[in-house]
Amino acid sequence: MFVLIGLGVVLACVFGSFVASGGAIGPLLASMPFELLTILGAAVGTFVMANSIGAVKHLPAGIKKAMKGSQYTRQDYLELLGLLFHMTKLAAAKGMMAIESHIEDPQGSTVFGAFPKIRDNTHVCSFICDYLRMAGMNATDPFQMDDVMGRELKKNLREEMHLPHALQSVSDALPALGIVAAVLGVIKTMASISKPPIVLGEMIAGALVGTFLGILLAYGIVAPIAGRLGGVVEEEASYLDLVRSVIVAHLQGNAPQVSVEIGRKSIPSDLMPTFQEVEESLSAVAVN
Repeated sequence: MFVLIGLGVVLACVFGSFVASGGAIGPLLASMPFELLTILGAAVGTFVMANSIGAVKHLPAGIKKAMKGSQYTRQDYLELLGLLFHMTKLAAAKGMMAIESHIEDPQGSTVFGAFPKIRDNTHVCSFICDYLRMAGMNATDPFQMDDVMGRELKKNLREEMHLPHALQSVSDALPALGIVAAVLGVIKTMASISKPPIVLGEMIAGALVGTFLGILLAYGIVAPIAGRLGGVVEEEASYLDLVRSVIVAHLQGNAPQVSVEIGRKSIPSDLMPTFQEVEESLSAVAVN
């Protein structure tokens, strides 16, 4: 939503100030379709050349993610803390074998059943179960587990950040592509040098539209979207990092309440629930 609001402000201020200051919008609108075809067509071509088919296919989903923002809310973090609390509590009280049935069949688990949103998130559910399963296979060295989980999280983040980086590369190229469109317009103008000055003036104005659009698209649209998408990806990475924090704290021998509190501290500040909120949330969920 805020991306669309920001985009509206950018376009309104740029074109509104131009018209309000007496600028003729006619030549701008007349040249814009052809200049946009040149610039955007070249930008799409360079994006396709520089990236894999997977990145190209994920572009619409990436743009949608930048528009909507992170999928995880404060309540989602509370639920994840609740799930991890009950799993570590069960493991601390009865041993890791007590949670085996839950991690082998999350769909039939009473613990996962109390948190259906996490249970139905295949990626998150598999991540939790995989590392709890490893802990049950005597991989109980907290330093080793921290290293293994950290490397997977870094790998996931690197893969997810590919699209924001690719969009930023397109943004960096757009001003130059705008110059390409402008040069083509100048060539067209020079080929018509014998025409009246009023005609040449309109043709030169049309050529300059290419430079204008290239810069506007780069710094007013594509770069902000790339930055926003990168921020969302990093914010969502914190969700799985919470799992790492709690499991490692559990393997270090901390009580479930302490492990959850250590994990809470790793949540981004604007989404981090208070200690009291976590306590109330844990008390409100009954797990058989």
